[in-house]
Amino acid sequence: MPDHARHWFAHQHWKPFAFQKQVWAAVKAGQSGLLHASTGAGKTYALWFAALQQFARAGSRTAPLTVLWITPMRALAADTQRALQAPLDDLQLPWSLGLRTGDTSSAERARQGRRLPTTLITTPESLTLLLAREQARTEFASLRMVVVDEWHELIGNKRGVQLQLALARLRRWQPELIVWGISATLGNQAHAQDVLLGPGEGVSVQGADAKRIEVDTLLPGAIERFPWGGHMGLRMLDQVVAEIDSSSSCLVFTNTRAQAEIWFQSILDARPDWAGIIALHHSSLARETRDWVERALKQGELKAVVCTSSLDLGVDFLPVERVLQIGSAKGVARLMQRAGRSGHAPGRASRVTLVPTHSLELVEAAAAEQAVADRQIEPRQSPHKPLDVLVQHLVTMALGGGFRPDELLPEVRSAWAYRDLTDDEWQWALAFVRHGGHSLTAYPDYRRVEPDEQGVWRVPDARLARRHRMSIGTIVSDASLQLKFWSKGGGGRSLGSVEEGFIARLRPGDGFLFAGRQLELVRVENMTAYVKRSTAKKAAVPRWNGGRMPLSSELADALVVQLGLAAQGEYHSAPMRAVRPLLEVQQHWSALPTPATLLAETLKSREGWHLFLYPFAGRQVHLGLASLLASRMSRQQPLTFSMAVNDYGFELLSATAVDWAQWLNGALLSPDDLLADVVASLNAGELAQRRFREIARISGLVFGGYPGSQKSTRQVQASSSLFFEVFKQYDAGNLLLTQAQEEVLRQELDVQRLAQTLTRIQGLRLDLHALKRATPLAFPLLVERFRESLSSEKLADRIARMVGELERAADQ
Repeated sequence: MPDHARHWFAHQHWKPFAFQKQVWAAVKAGQSGLLHASTGAGKTYALWFAALQQFARAGSRTAPLTVLWITPMRALAADTQRALQAPLDDLQLPWSLGLRTGDTSSAERARQGRRLPTTLITTPESLTLLLAREQARTEFASLRMVVVDEWHELIGNKRGVQLQLALARLRRWQPELIVWGISATLGNQAHAQDVLLGPGEGVSVQGADAKRIEVDTLLPGAIERFPWGGHMGLRMLDQVVAEIDSSSSCLVFTNTRAQAEIWFQSILDARPDWAGIIALHHSSLARETRDWVERALKQGELKAVVCTSSLDLGVDFLPVERVLQIGSAKGVARLMQRAGRSGHAPGRASRVTLVPTHSLELVEAAAAEQAVADRQIEPRQSPHKPLDVLVQHLVTMALGGGFRPDELLPEVRSAWAYRDLTDDEWQWALAFVRHGGHSLTAYPDYRRVEPDEQGVWRVPDARLARRHRMSIGTIVSDASLQLKFWSKGGGGRSLGSVEEGFIARLRPGDGFLFAGRQLELVRVENMTAYVKRSTAKKAAVPRWNGGRMPLSSELADALVVQLGLAAQGEYHSAPMRAVRPLLEVQQHWSALPTPATLLAETLKSREGWHLFLYPFAGRQVHLGLASLLASRMSRQQPLTFSMAVNDYGFELLSATAVDWAQWLNGALLSPDDLLADVVASLNAGELAQRRFREIARISGLVFGGYPGSQKSTRQVQASSSLFFEVFKQYDAGNLLLTQAQEEVLRQELDVQRLAQTLTRIQGLRLDLHALKRATPLAFPLLVERFRESLSSEKLADRIARMVGELERAADQ
């Protein structure tokens, strides 16, 4: 057995870690497993040398495809190729190494078509495309090992399910296949291992001692006692520039692309002499630009890069000394992942500096520091039998040599997501790919798979085969709706566009504000929202913007612990001591939330009667909770509510008084009949239709067009809406409709977390306070609602006036 690792590590003056040796021994014994270790600890070489030790022979000719290396990102694929190539060159091993992603050139694809490299680095989508080739089984005949990098990034989404199915196929062809997952931030390792390898299968290897992560916080010069959300954080610009100046190389993470653009320009305006040595990186930039930034950062040519989640994953940037996080990272795992971009080498500490964009984020910063120290990492769960992915997989298997249903079913059930797939669901999926199911039998485009004379199911139409290959994948982009005035002719003057997720939560007749106008929704049709002017003074407008990145349960719990300590006069960290003036006003005028209490505040103003409730469950849950309470309350007495939500709580505003002391202690917060009440309180039908558009694309019901003649987003979305209506009317039992409804409840509304929140707060003591004026916790919710009705200039004036009045009251 050649000892490639010993030679190469000695040449690098490195000593292997115990966990690396453990992985090498496990692979030598033919075992699969999951390696969990900190970022920069040496995970890549643990698995790479395990493969080389086991399968590479010096002096032999180049081997056919032996190792598959799966990565969730193209940028990570290129970086992985550079890391794996170095030992091959130094040891002069006759292994070829290749990339196969959406960025791979046609010439390289053609070369791989003739002969795949010994090791292929690819993505779940590109692997599935390879499995869709007629000769796939022959091409994978020599495969011995699969490595899934950054498994935590794939496990919780449909891309991970697509990979589960691909691995099930490879295991059927190669029963002795060795499969390993690599992960750095997982809160539920046992589940992650079961999903990847099967229940109870494989070994678990834990890396060296947890990597030291240093978390500190930039403290603002002055504390706003009445902060509000929506800041870009630019008041911290001078301090951030000073931190960048004192570092040799750093990453400045933001949570949105718009924020990244603004911060990059602001830093450049503050230090024009840094032109050429600071850069911008986010997913909307051209690939050539992103590649240049990554290369320059790796070579130590850049002082700072302002970036988004596009640099979250394990690209190896050794020169990066530290990370700055603008605003809350909203989750412990995300913050640790970003921190790990610095000190990316064994033995080096990672340092992340939190930059609060408003005063309340100082409490989040203190909570994050403690949560990282305690390693309170969020768990990630695999999706449960998404049938759109299964339908796509069936057509892929029909292309990749064909399949017999009775042989394929146990293979599909061996994938975790489909472990309890029923016979009826399987027969429905087969019927759907064969003739489109109950309602599409008459349309030839949906007769995608048919059995031949030998009973092997194949794709008989070359055009449909080409169409399917171009549609493989589970990533579907969101869309915007055009906003137009309604006219009898069917459509009037355009007002612009609005986020689709916002309109999806309104019913016809609901009012909302747009561009300073009070509008009423008339109807939604073909990706256009038709509206008319409204004279209503108030509108129930649930905000959803930013809901894709809610505060995690783990970070929220840590935040409430910090507030509970402050309620007892304990301020242990620098961020908490800095924010003490705000918290003391909150405690003096009302109270601070604690792990044992549910804080509620009521206020009478010129606008009406306000309820502020603080469950600390994240924006998504608070939207569902506010809608649920408003709906249940309206059944008790005729009321109309306006609402606003943020990550800490929500506001309900009514024109008449409500005895909240009575209702909040009763059935209003009960988890009983939750499903029916949530569906009734929000426009769940429209939400399901929106979710169905993604399902229709993945399952092959709609096609985006060929290169050079792509269909517009509007055409694709209109087609999926038509299918939704046809199925509802003529095929109500269609399982894709059922899936859309389940995904709305599970993902859009997060009903499981909503139920957990209701159960939790029922066990808390209600701490209800009647206010004379808005508290520091209530003020941001007032601003959230004002955003919907005021222009930015009027909003700024209103906020300034209110803050002035509140500050004077606080001083007294």
